[in-house]
Amino acid sequence: MYNKYLQKFFDAPRPIKRAISVSYDLIAITFAYYLSYVLRLNTLDVNFGKPELFTVAATAITSVIFFIRTGLYRAILRYMPPQAILTIIIGILASSVVMISCAFFSHSFLPRSVPAIYIFVALILVGLPRLLFRNMLHFLAPKGNVPILIYGAGESAHQLVQQLHKSSQFRPIAFIDDNIKLHNNSIMGLRVHPAHRIPSLIKKHQVKIVLLALEGSYPKERVQIIRMLEPFSVQIQTIPPIADIINGKANISEFRDIQIEELLGREPVEPIQELLETNITNKVVMVTGAGGSIGSEICRQALKAKPSVLIIFERSEFNLYKINEELNVNGRYPDTKIIPILGSTNNRPLLDHLMKGFKVQTVFHAAAYKHVPLVENNIIEGINNNLFGTKNAAEAAISAHVQTFLLISSDKAVRPTNIMGASKRLAEMVLQGLANEQHTTRFSMVRFGNVLDSSGSVVPKFREQIKKGGPITVTHPEITRYFMTMSEAAQLVLQASALAKGGDVFVLEMGEPVKILNLAYEMAFLSGSSIKTAENPQGNIEIEFTGLRAGEKLYEELLIGNNCEGTIHPRIMRANEDFISLANLNSILSKLKHALDTFNHKEAYELITKSHTDFSAIQQLQDYLYIESGNNVVKLSNYNK
Repeated sequence: MYNKYLQKFFDAPRPIKRAISVSYDLIAITFAYYLSYVLRLNTLDVNFGKPELFTVAATAITSVIFFIRTGLYRAILRYMPPQAILTIIIGILASSVVMISCAFFSHSFLPRSVPAIYIFVALILVGLPRLLFRNMLHFLAPKGNVPILIYGAGESAHQLVQQLHKSSQFRPIAFIDDNIKLHNNSIMGLRVHPAHRIPSLIKKHQVKIVLLALEGSYPKERVQIIRMLEPFSVQIQTIPPIADIINGKANISEFRDIQIEELLGREPVEPIQELLETNITNKVVMVTGAGGSIGSEICRQALKAKPSVLIIFERSEFNLYKINEELNVNGRYPDTKIIPILGSTNNRPLLDHLMKGFKVQTVFHAAAYKHVPLVENNIIEGINNNLFGTKNAAEAAISAHVQTFLLISSDKAVRPTNIMGASKRLAEMVLQGLANEQHTTRFSMVRFGNVLDSSGSVVPKFREQIKKGGPITVTHPEITRYFMTMSEAAQLVLQASALAKGGDVFVLEMGEPVKILNLAYEMAFLSGSSIKTAENPQGNIEIEFTGLRAGEKLYEELLIGNNCEGTIHPRIMRANEDFISLANLNSILSKLKHALDTFNHKEAYELITKSHTDFSAIQQLQDYLYIESGNNVVKLSNYNK
């Protein structure tokens, strides 16, 4: 606890504190002047005449004026920076020059060694008490009750410790660093330890948080460090990027949790700017499904390339409102006219009117139902939206002479085991067929896996379950999925459209597949929780296996065949796949459309199985809404026949 008198001083108004500091400096400089004579003459009995008194007054006043002008008294004493010491040194040197000048003009008695002695004595009397007082305040200040380790002992770590010393919440224990040269050294009063000391330090000091201060590290290095820390059931946080701190965009004390995308370990690849701009800059761009996860990110990334017009097309009023408000906030994109349009891709006249009226040049078709269990139980609307919505949009694009049309497809379209995947594969086949027809529109499609934090993704689901204390639900212990970040996926989609020649199936390089069970473990660890198992009965979150959902695969694929070639972009590949002619496909589509219009889900299901998509259902079909043949009564039921 602070002494009550010190506390009164701390609570005093700033003008009073400054007045005390100025008064002290005047007395200290005057005493330094006297003491320098005492040391030089070796006697306490020093007689000063009017010239000497004039010199000491001028010296003291000049020094204080210099300190005022350089802002020394504006610095808060407990946080006094190292630059303040330099200010004191320069001020004392300046006052010694004033001393010599005044002595010369006033003919006062001034031995030649007195100014040199004065400099050292004044520095001690003016500077040393400030340093002692600052250190005393740090020593007496209440220490934070949250012990933390800092991984990394670079420049950002030094700044971090300075901030933590001001905090009454956090208490830094030590540095951890992989640089052998730093081991057993002390930085900012904290010892630097090797990584193998982490378990003992955590146990000894009951560490709850490990802060990563790893400027300049590669993603794979960070992943290795994070995974090494996972077994210790500590919360792992990081500081903002050093560039953001320097630019003033962030404060070094703004800790954030490690995001799960950082554990993908993917090295960032800078987008090729020419590819980003080819189909967007100064063009009329339309994004269908613009309010969805992928569609909205495509809008964000496309706006950076400055289209002349961006049409955001969405059937959900709420989602359209959200993305429109976000894109228009503070007039961030003055060079682009943003036009929100409510509508469905099943409304062909609307699509025709829209594309022709605005002379659309580029279409990114992201409108689709993508949640496997929902589409599996609502196959009529699922097929209608995913397949025929795509067909409507593509044919409207041809009619309006759109230059480029790109479909956002899915890895679930490869040898599909569910209606969602089969409908996406049929949509691909429609575009492949149209690409061989005589027209000016260039069709292509991009196939990729799961996007982190997209709506319905496993990541936000796990995050919410962890927040509630569990259990974390995983369908199967061996299930794996491909993942990439939202921004990377959108950038690659935009670049792929520029590589299209017509009928292209682009496949994004997704890295290594991620085991969902491992993902659950890592998300729990990152939140500071631990998984309860037979080996770890003290864990606070359980994992519950619920079984594969209808139409769900253990493993996803990206290629139908093995014929794949690279492009100029290292993460975009072009698949060479067989397809059927549009004439042959149309006979299936017309029958399928009739089945949908008559709500004959059984016929629709049978047509899907014969549609050259390699569809193979894992489980029996279940649909909540169907009409039995010869019966006009709509039944709400499960179909398991």
